[in-house]
Amino acid sequence: MRLNTLDWIAYALTIIGGINWGLIGAFDFNLVAAIFGEMSTLSRIVYVLVGLSALYLIYTGTKLGKSVHHEPQTRIVR
Repeated sequence: MRLNTLDWIAYALTIIGGINWGLIGAFDFNLVAAIFGEMSTLSRIVYVLVGLSALYLIYTGTKLGKSVHHEPQTRIVR
């Protein structure tokens, strides 16, 4: 499976979101808010993009799961 540009962006944004939530949980530090401001327009855009990325990855993951067919492997005996 090859990843296209949208896939890479979605993965990157979802990782950023996961790291941000980890920082919030562990240290009560919101990296996005520290960079862009507390609930500024830019931080809200980042939050929306992270959420959309997660939904996109859920969609592509379920689509991929349906398209993969498990065929029995043949064993080559020499």
